[in-house]
This record gives sequence, structure tokens and C-alpha cells, in this order.
Amino acid sequence: MKKELRKKIIAARKDLAREVVDAKSAEIFKKIVSLKQYQKAKVIMAYLAIKNEVETVPFILQALAEGKRIIIPVCQKETTTIIPAEIKNYPEDLEPGAWGILEPKPDRLYPVDPQEIDLIIIPGVAFDEQGNRLGYGAGYYDRFLPRLRADVLKIAPAYDLQIVPTVYPGEYDRPVDIVVTETRILMCR
Repeated sequence: MKKELRKKIIAARKDLAREVVDAKSAEIFKKIVSLKQYQKAKVIMAYLAIKNEVETVPFILQALAEGKRIIIPVCQKETTTIIPAEIKNYPEDLEPGAWGILEPKPDRLYPVDPQEIDLIIIPGVAFDEQGNRLGYGAGYYDRFLPRLRADVLKIAPAYDLQIVPTVYPGEYDRPVDIVVTETRILMCR
């Protein structure tokens, strides 16, 4: 069930035209930056989008311009773990890494203690209205999220087409607190 759902949503997302991705992403992040939790956060972790995910670059640039510290996930394939790493200059500090996703160049890898993070922007393939998340299946975020402070706000940006009745959560799947789409903010926790 998860496999079919993952395939279906990824295909639907892939069909979105670039200008649609950009417009919907802008709407989603306009809502996120209006949240008081975003405004209070000093250290924000965000993913770099691939495969028509909700685009994060304008958000990252805005947060950096506002003086916030931006952390990105560096995926360690061998251990299926995430190293949270600070980026100081976008895109100069980055190069393609695992799966072609941009990550810090070796001489610009600045690991950060997960306990320093105030808010995290989490990618996903699909979400339900309870904040359960269907990822790509490797469990990187499910293993990483328990390393954060209990009060860290977990926000998932998603297109409306990614909201489904259920994502068939398993016992190790970690939910998010808020899902933000181009049309609504779902407070899940």
C-alpha cells in the first residue's frame, strides 16, 4: 500500500509544471513565514528540494537574509543517518552529493548539534491530516527526529495533492506538527 501510494504521489508531483511548483511553493512558504514559531526561531533546518518537491531555496535565502541560521541535512548513505550542517553562503558552499541533492562541499561542512535546532522543515511524499508522513522509505528523518529537542516544531510543506486519507503509518514513523499546503495550514499536534 505504501509503495503504490508513494509511486502515485511522486508521479502526480512530477507532472507539475515548473511555474506551478514555484507559485504553489511561494504560497506555502508565505504561510510558514507568517507563523510566530518561524519568527521566533533562530536556527532552522530545511531540506533542499528535488523531484518537484515544494521548493525551499527562496525560503532559505529569506531566512538567511533575516539573520537566521540555516541547517541542511547531509545524508550518510552508509549509515542512513543525517548530519545536520549549517550553510553560511547559498549556493557557494554546496555541491551535488547523495542522490544529486546539494550538500556542503567537504571544506565547508559545519556540523551542528541537533539540540540547537528550533524549527525543522521536513520533506515527504504524502501526509494525512493527523501529520503522519510517508517519506521515500529509507527512514532518515524517522531516525533523525528523536535527536531534536522535544519542543522543536516540525513543519511539512506539501501541495494539496500530497494530502491523503492515510499514509499507513508504522510504529517507527514520526509525525509532523503542522502541514502547510498552498490552500491551508493543518495543525496536527
